Amino acid sequence: MQKNAITPSREENYPEWYQQVVGQADLAEMSPVRGCMVIKPWGYAIWERIQKILDERLKATGHVNAYFPLLIPLSQLEKEAKHIEGFAKECAVVTHHRLIADGKGGLKPDGELEEPYVIRPTSETIIGTMYSKWVQSYRDLPILINQWANVMRWEMRTRLFLRTSEFLWQEGHTAHANALEAKEETLTILDLYQKFVEDILAMPVIKGEKTESERFPGAVNTYCIEAMMQDGKALQAGTSHFLGQNFAKGYDIQFSDQQGQLQHAWTTSWGVSTRLIGGLIMTHSDDNGLVLPPSIAPYQIVILPIYRQEEEREKVLAFCKMLQEQLQKQLWQDERLRVYIDQRDLQGGEKNWQWIKKGVPLRLEIGPRDLAQNVISFYRRDQEVKTRINLASDEFMAQASDILDEMQVHLFKTAQDFRSQHTQEINSFEEFQAYFQNQKDTLSGFALCYALDTPEIEARLKDLKVSARCIPLGVEHSEGRCIFTGEKTAQKIIFARSY
Repeated sequence: MQKNAITPSREENYPEWYQQVVGQADLAEMSPVRGCMVIKPWGYAIWERIQKILDERLKATGHVNAYFPLLIPLSQLEKEAKHIEGFAKECAVVTHHRLIADGKGGLKPDGELEEPYVIRPTSETIIGTMYSKWVQSYRDLPILINQWANVMRWEMRTRLFLRTSEFLWQEGHTAHANALEAKEETLTILDLYQKFVEDILAMPVIKGEKTESERFPGAVNTYCIEAMMQDGKALQAGTSHFLGQNFAKGYDIQFSDQQGQLQHAWTTSWGVSTRLIGGLIMTHSDDNGLVLPPSIAPYQIVILPIYRQEEEREKVLAFCKMLQEQLQKQLWQDERLRVYIDQRDLQGGEKNWQWIKKGVPLRLEIGPRDLAQNVISFYRRDQEVKTRINLASDEFMAQASDILDEMQVHLFKTAQDFRSQHTQEINSFEEFQAYFQNQKDTLSGFALCYALDTPEIEARLKDLKVSARCIPLGVEHSEGRCIFTGEKTAQKIIFARSY
C-alpha cells in the first residue's frame, strides 16, 4: 500500500494537513513579524498568475490601475462612522515618526505625530477623499479605478493565505452618476469574479447577496462568491459592494449633473485577495500535496531527465530541450505552454516527489529507454501519482493541450460534484441543528433553508458556530416558512461553518 506524502491525512487532521501542504509545496511560511507571512517563489508565482489574468480582465471592462497611500489619517477614517466601527479592532496605528537611542543599546519611538495614521485595512476612506477632489461634473464620471496593494488587519488566529495580519489583494473603487450604473458595476464585477474563479481556479462558487449582519461596513448591499472546501466549510472567495451614496456623503464626492444641480456620487468597492490561494489548496489538493489546475499552474509541464551514466546525459538533455521548445510553441487558452526542465543534481525519486507536492499538472520522465522507443512517459496530477501513461512522442505532442483541457474540466467537475453531495435542503430548525451538530463527527457542508434575514436568528447561529453565507442570486423558490421564525417567505439562505 502506497504511503501518502502528507501526514496527517485530510481525514485525520484537516487543519494540520493544510499547513503541511502549504509547507511541503514551498508556498509560504510565517515570518518573524507576528501574524504575517513570507510568500515564497512558488506561492508568489501562483499569485502572479492570478494578478496577470484578473488584471487583463478588469482592464478589458474599462478599469485602470492606480496606487494610493498605505497610511490613512485617523480623521479621514472617522468621517464614515459605520465603516470605521467595522474595522476599528483590526486597525494597526502609527503614532511616532522616528526612533532614537534609548541609552541602553536599543531604540525607542520618538516624535509623536500630531495625528495618528492607520495602516490601511481597506482604502475606501483615502480613495473617497481623492475622488472628492477629482469629481466636479457629471463629465468626470464614471471613475473606474483598481489598486493592487497590501493591507493590514490584526488577526488573533492566523493561518497561511486564509487569515494573516498582512495580505495582498486588489481593490476596485468606482464612482458613478446614478444608482443604476453603480449597481450594474457591482454585479458586473461579481460575474467577472465568478467566471475567473471557476474558469481559471476550477473552483465552483455560488453567487449571492450577504445578509445584513454579514454586510460590509457602510455598504447598502454586499454580494459575494462562496466556495465549499473539502472539509465542508465555506470560503468567501470574493466580494463586491454597492455603497450607495454613504461614502460619497462622508467624503463629499459631489458633482453638477446635466441640469446643473449638485448631486452626491454613487460608489462601489470590490476585491479578491491571496485568500484565493488558500481556497485553491483546499478545493483540489490531496494527501500527496498540492494539486494545481493547468490554467493557474506556474509550470504546466515539468520534464524530468533520467540517466545513470554520463554518456547518456547529453542525449537525454538534448531530447528534453527539443521537447520543451516544441511544447512552448503550442498555445493553450491563448497562452504559450509553460514548460520547465528540472536539471538539478538530485535523485529522480526525490525530484519527482517535490513536483508532486508542488502540484504540477503534468510530469514527464525522459530516459534512454524512452528515447530508444520514441515514447513519452508522463503522469497527471489529477490521477493517482503512480499512474504512468505512455504515448508515442508525436501523439503526446498532438494531445498535450487536450490533456490539459481534460484536467481542467475534471478538477472543476470533481469539486462541483463534491459540493452537490454535501449540500442539503433543510426544512426545520431541529433538522438544521442536527445537521450542524453532526458535523463534529461527520462531514456535512452547506444547508439551504427558507429563512428571513433578521437579527433574531444570530444567537441561534452563534451557538452552532454557523453563519449565513449568502442569499443565492437568480434562483426562484416557491413560498415556504422560515425555519427560525415560522413566518412565510420565498427566500432561501445558505448556511455553513466557514473560514
